[in-house]
Amino acid sequence: MKSDQKFFEKAVSAVADPYRMSILKELAAKGEIRCCDAVGLTGLSQPTCSHHIKLLADSDLITCRKQGRNNIFTINKENFKKLGQYFEKFGE
Repeated sequence: MKSDQKFFEKAVSAVADPYRMSILKELAAKGEIRCCDAVGLTGLSQPTCSHHIKLLADSDLITCRKQGRNNIFTINKENFKKLGQYFEKFGE
């Protein structure tokens, strides 16, 4: 339970940023993106985009896989489902 609480805290903190939300929306729409796609989407520098993506990955909301020289990011649907179920408890 303690690790679940830590997950929820990190996940909520990670999505509480407009740039990270736009990256998540793009991931939801496209299925996967590369860091350079996030740069074009947000207009931020590559190091800043990498930082935002790292926070999303560290919160376990997105996953990363290597493809050649690129990192490909996808949404961790299971953890978003878990986060949604957590928030549903507040409406009961």
